[in-house]
Amino acid sequence: MRLRRVFVAALLLTGAIATVLAGFAVWLFAGFERPYADGPTVTLVVPRGAGLDEIARLLAAHRVIEDPLPFVFGARINDMGPRLRAGEYAFPAAISPRAAMDLIASGRTVVYRLTVPEGLTTAQVLKLIAEAEPLAGELPRQPGEGALLPETYNYSRGDTRDGVVARMEKAMQAAVEAAWAARPADFALKSPRELAVLASVVEKETGVAEERPLVAAVFLNRLARGMRLQSDPTVAYGVAKREAKPGDWLDRALTRADLNAPSPFNSYLNDGLPPSPIANPGRAALMAVVKPASTDALYFVADGTGGHAFARTLDEHNRNVAKWRALMRSKPEPGRAAP
Repeated sequence: MRLRRVFVAALLLTGAIATVLAGFAVWLFAGFERPYADGPTVTLVVPRGAGLDEIARLLAAHRVIEDPLPFVFGARINDMGPRLRAGEYAFPAAISPRAAMDLIASGRTVVYRLTVPEGLTTAQVLKLIAEAEPLAGELPRQPGEGALLPETYNYSRGDTRDGVVARMEKAMQAAVEAAWAARPADFALKSPRELAVLASVVEKETGVAEERPLVAAVFLNRLARGMRLQSDPTVAYGVAKREAKPGDWLDRALTRADLNAPSPFNSYLNDGLPPSPIANPGRAALMAVVKPASTDALYFVADGTGGHAFARTLDEHNRNVAKWRALMRSKPEPGRAAP
């Protein structure tokens, strides 16, 4: 009888333990799938080399999940521990441990965007990159002028500044090659390098998208006739280089002395193209050079509205210049009311 009572007691204890374990398993399963109702929206960095237990504790400490145990349990039974990836993640409010696990395993990290406007110098672009957070590392290389394609670049925390520069260089090379491949059979420029140089001048001459093919046509027409470009932005770039201006760009109006000062970039004094780009042209400026407008225009001047007036002859151009100067004289000085 005594042995029988011991056996019955052992069975009851085993059953109790099984019941407790089953209940615990049910709690783990349920907890793995249940959203954490009090969980806030959290942006959190999962560090490199962090193991499953460390990640679970990190998520719980920042209230992404309520308890680390269901997360660890679910990740292990799904064999997801080795697939969890380091990075910065944005966890929505009231997320479940399963959803948090899936997000970390997906590698869908927080995406940052850096927009590089057309027409910036390389020095100006590098300043943007240096100030962009949370990019990592320094900028050991100084790319040449015109080597970085202006557009919007996505990156994640931990990406390096040097890596972003390399992407910009690769994108510019591809853009120049694509534009060069689209050139007409009788194209006047001799190399992709010359294409990039002229595109940079076009980019700096106008901020009006539809004018780019017109401005490109004027410069190509002038080159075909042996005329100098006479482009103010080329002069400004050379002066900024000589005066070591921040960003390699002039922060004042050009003077008569600037226009008369010898410089490799002074297109009033030198024939042909400048020795290098004067800024980073965008795709549209590159394509404008290989697909210019059909026009005989040889001149253009600002029209006072943000665009330009184009002319075929010097007389017509001089009349446009006179109109622009009259418009400038009619504008009130800063701080003075118009008459």
